[in-house]
Amino acid sequence: MDTGRATVLVLVVLLSTSLLAGVAYSSGSVQETTTTDERYTLFGVQADGWFGYNNGYAAVVDESGNTVWNWSVPNSRVFDTEQLENGNILTSVAVSVPQSECPTHYQEDQYDRPCVENRVVEVDYETKDVVWEYSWFDAFPNHHEVHDADRLESGETAIADMGNHRAFTVDQSGTITWEWNASDHISRGTEWFDEHVPEGSEEEFARSGPESDWTHLNDIDHLENGNFLLSVRNYDVTLEVARNETIVETYGEPGNHSIMNEQHNPNLLENTGTLVVADSGNDRIVEINATTEAVISEYGSVPTDSNVGDPSLRWPRDADRLPNGNTLITDSRRFRILEVAPNGTVVWSHLRQEERSLVYEADRIRLDDEYLPEEPSVADTDGTLVTRTNSPLTDLYATLDSYLAFVPFLPTWLGPLPLLVAIGDLGAGLLLVREIRR
Repeated sequence: MDTGRATVLVLVVLLSTSLLAGVAYSSGSVQETTTTDERYTLFGVQADGWFGYNNGYAAVVDESGNTVWNWSVPNSRVFDTEQLENGNILTSVAVSVPQSECPTHYQEDQYDRPCVENRVVEVDYETKDVVWEYSWFDAFPNHHEVHDADRLESGETAIADMGNHRAFTVDQSGTITWEWNASDHISRGTEWFDEHVPEGSEEEFARSGPESDWTHLNDIDHLENGNFLLSVRNYDVTLEVARNETIVETYGEPGNHSIMNEQHNPNLLENTGTLVVADSGNDRIVEINATTEAVISEYGSVPTDSNVGDPSLRWPRDADRLPNGNTLITDSRRFRILEVAPNGTVVWSHLRQEERSLVYEADRIRLDDEYLPEEPSVADTDGTLVTRTNSPLTDLYATLDSYLAFVPFLPTWLGPLPLLVAIGDLGAGLLLVREIRR
């Protein structure tokens, strides 16, 4: 045995093992809770385990992370969930249906794949009975699921129909009362397309094929002025649309990822004129000035310090400003919900790493009939959210990190760098064993 070589290998094994132990320990130290008011968080889970699975559900957890309510239907993915003023839950559900049970025109698909039944349902919180529903079939589940619905004061329900590239409202009888079709307003040949799509990028944003996912319209909000806020994910823009179907504001620009990149759940804070966005493709939460589109604050992949916790996000898909100035975030590919203070400190989190739950959307709710007031902007509070930097290398690392988390036999904290350290540790250990046997 070469004593010098064995000593080096021992040091490598000890060092790499210590590094891995430190990463594992820090991954379990993110969750912090406060003991102020009893708080309940309602959230929708697209699926446990992987995006294509059909095992989603809606749930409510208390401040300690205990599940106090859940609801699901078989073979489904659950997206938006929100509590209505009557205490019921409005949720957007996509049910995978075997092709043999689909409408006739979807049974001719040469790939024999399932279609999807999109359902917007109002669920009685106490009994879990569906008390109202609007549903329709679409070609197939992937990119044709209903992601969001919003109940209006009039009793109408506004719905974002991703598969048909439209937004619409229905009354309680199921009659469509308003409709906006993307093909009429932002497809190639429209005035908006010519004005906003950069020259040379026309093919990237042009419509192609009747079932193509060219808009990925994933969110609708009804604003105080009566207009609708629509998130067109694949165009990297959020549109404000009036009842007469006119586009009155465009936030972001197609292909300009410095503002938004495949965003989800934008929220316009009308009292401050800012837009809070889950900027999924940039792995961050961003607040922008709605007039100038200047970035006011960000939270995402940044160097950590001792009082910030773990700010790195992987494909966040919801961000809600809370009355206390904090921001409630769903971090989809890290399987968690975070409440983050304006200075970037994680003050509460709910981890669902064991189930690998793809949390889509979350709301803070009350179970005592007391509803939360209007959300303030972070600009109204002291401090700003921590900032981030972005590069092709960090983007690649973030992508690898998010997909490694889905590998069943690997712990969720084992990102690309820790994995390389683990492989090196294993190799050094095997070499040490061989050296000892010599």
